[in-house]
Amino acid sequence: MTEALANGIGLIAGGGQFPLLFARAARKRGHRVVAVAHLNETDPGLAELVDALIWVKLGQLGKIIRHFHAHQINETAFAGTITKTRIFHDILPDWKGLSLWNKIDSRLDDSILRAIAGVLAEEGIEVIASTRYLDYLLFPEGILTKKRPNSSQMDDIRFGWRIARAIGRLDIGQCVVVRERSVLAVEAIEGTDAAIRRGGQLSGSGAVVVKLRKPGQDFRFDLPATGPVTIATMVEARAAVLAVEAGQSLLFDRSAMIDAANKAGIAVVGLRCDGDELPSTLPARI
Repeated sequence: MTEALANGIGLIAGGGQFPLLFARAARKRGHRVVAVAHLNETDPGLAELVDALIWVKLGQLGKIIRHFHAHQINETAFAGTITKTRIFHDILPDWKGLSLWNKIDSRLDDSILRAIAGVLAEEGIEVIASTRYLDYLLFPEGILTKKRPNSSQMDDIRFGWRIARAIGRLDIGQCVVVRERSVLAVEAIEGTDAAIRRGGQLSGSGAVVVKLRKPGQDFRFDLPATGPVTIATMVEARAAVLAVEAGQSLLFDRSAMIDAANKAGIAVVGLRCDGDELPSTLPARI
């Protein structure tokens, strides 16, 4: 095998900027990037950043495997978002995808992604962590904004943290919206932004948004992610605080996100905790 072939790496791309960032980082390290893009999800600009690309519909697992085999790929990463509600109206599985789908007892995120990773592994294609070349995107620990959570908001963060851990164990979602130790919204298939909007409608103003990695979640895919769009949604919902698990989630466009939060008077904090209970004191401002 030539050095160029040996350096090939696969990319299964969803939406957003993450696949583009991964492709740039992998090529910077000398890899050929062989990508699979999803119709109606992936940015078409990805084609300019990779060495080979095919477009697939959701569920075309056999087509993905054949593409990687043709380019002698034995490692791949998942990067980017897939609109989860598309499984009800915009899916066109091939034989391989349909066979896998019928074997999955639970149609929850981790169950689906682990099952896909298992089939890829059987085909000699290992799924790697999407952050392999992008550690700088991990959410930092500390207070990122000028405004810091007050004592009442910290109580809500601790309360929301416990709730988010609980729904995470059930593989339901990664985000909760709370106020005055009441649960306003729990993220499910609709995604974080929709949960924030729903919580904002119920709270009126001052809601606290808590977003965590699910306990035992595979670091190879579906990490929690926040960025300027999250802040824009919080502004729309008149939410007051965003608390994110540090080191276990992604932060896109950090400077723009912090600037938007400061302008809106929203407090943003990254917290680290191995269990369900947060420490009693806030970390330092970054």
